[in-house]
Amino acid sequence: MVLNMGPQHPSTHGVLRLEVVTDGEIVVDVIPHIGYLHRCFEKHAESLTYPQVIPYVDRMDYLAAMNNELAWAIAVERLLGIEEEIHPRVQYIRVLMAELNRISSHLVSIGTFGQDAGAVTPFLWCFRDREHILNLFEWASGARLLYNYIWIGGLMHDLPLGFEERCREFVEYFRPKVRELNELLTYNKIFIERTANVGVLPVEVAVNWGCSGPMLRGSGLRWDLRRDDPYAVYPELDFEVCVGRGEIGTVGDSWNRYKVRAEEIEQSLRIVEQCLDQLQRGIGRRTADFDPQKLCPPRVAPPKDAEVYARFENPRGELGFYILSDGTDKPFRVKARAPSFSNLSVLPEISRGAMLADLIVILGSIDIVLGEVDR
Repeated sequence: MVLNMGPQHPSTHGVLRLEVVTDGEIVVDVIPHIGYLHRCFEKHAESLTYPQVIPYVDRMDYLAAMNNELAWAIAVERLLGIEEEIHPRVQYIRVLMAELNRISSHLVSIGTFGQDAGAVTPFLWCFRDREHILNLFEWASGARLLYNYIWIGGLMHDLPLGFEERCREFVEYFRPKVRELNELLTYNKIFIERTANVGVLPVEVAVNWGCSGPMLRGSGLRWDLRRDDPYAVYPELDFEVCVGRGEIGTVGDSWNRYKVRAEEIEQSLRIVEQCLDQLQRGIGRRTADFDPQKLCPPRVAPPKDAEVYARFENPRGELGFYILSDGTDKPFRVKARAPSFSNLSVLPEISRGAMLADLIVILGSIDIVLGEVDR
C-alpha cells in the first residue's frame, strides 16, 4: 500500500510530503517530496547587496536565525579579508547570541520530539523556557524570531544596559530545568521504548550521506566545526563535543540523537557563561565609545573573482555558504549547503523495515526545518 503523509501533517514539522510504501505496518520505502517552501534564496541573494542578504538567511532555518546571520557575516568578512579585524566585544556578543539560539532551537527540537513520541508536558516546559531566550532577543534586536542583528563587520546595536546581568539570571534559572527535563523525559521508560533502537544510523552511512550536527554525532563521530574548523572566538572557549555513546539503545538510534541535543544544551550554557565573563569583565567589556554599527563597512564590494566557501556548526549541522564575487556590491553566485537537506536525504535508508508508527519518531529525531531544506 502507498500512503501519503503530508504535506499538511503535524508530524512532518512543516510542508513536507512523504510517500510511504508499506507492507502491512512495515515500512518498505519512504520517498520525501520537497519544494513546497521553495523561495529562491540563492537567486534572491544574487540580486541584493551583501548586507541586504542577512534578512533572507534568517528565513532559511528560522529557528536558528542568529546562527545563520553569524555564518553569512563571517563568510563575507572572510571574502573581504577582514575576519581577523572584528572587534572582540562584537565577537563575544555574536557567539553569545548564537549559543542562546542553539539552546532555543534544541528546546523546540526536544519538545516536539517528545510530543511525537506521545509526551506532552515536556513540550510545554521547553516552550516555556524558550520564551525567556526570545525575550532576551527581542530586547536586544526588537524581534523574536528573525533578527537581522549580526551585521557584516559589526552588529545592529550594542547589547542594552543590564542585558548581561539578565542573561546570567537566565542561566542560573535554566540549569536546574535541564535536570528536570532529563528526569521527566530522557530516562522515561515509555520514551526510551519508543526511541531506543529505532532508526539506527551507522556512522559510515552518516558520513556517506553527508549528515552533520547531532545526526552525525549521535552516530558516535566526534565532529564539530566549532572545534574542528574553528571560527569566531570558539578556539578560546572551553566546551565538550557531545556524541552518542549507546548509554541506552544503540549508537546512532533516535534516542542517542535526542541525547546529544540534550547534552549540547548544557555545553551551550557553559559557552554563554564564558562569553558573559568576557563581556562583563574581560576583553569584550563595555566602553563608552563602542558603537558596533559604525564598525560595519559603508560599502561591501569584495575584489573581482574572489570566492569563498565557509562552513559553520549550526544547531542542525553544517551550514555552508559558497560566494563568488564579480567586484560589485552584489554577489555573482551564492550557493548554500543546508544541513537539514542532507540529513533528510538519509530518511529512506534508516526507515526501511521500521514499523509505520516509528516513522514519526525517526523523522522527529532528524530535526529538520523545511525553510532550510527548500531554501
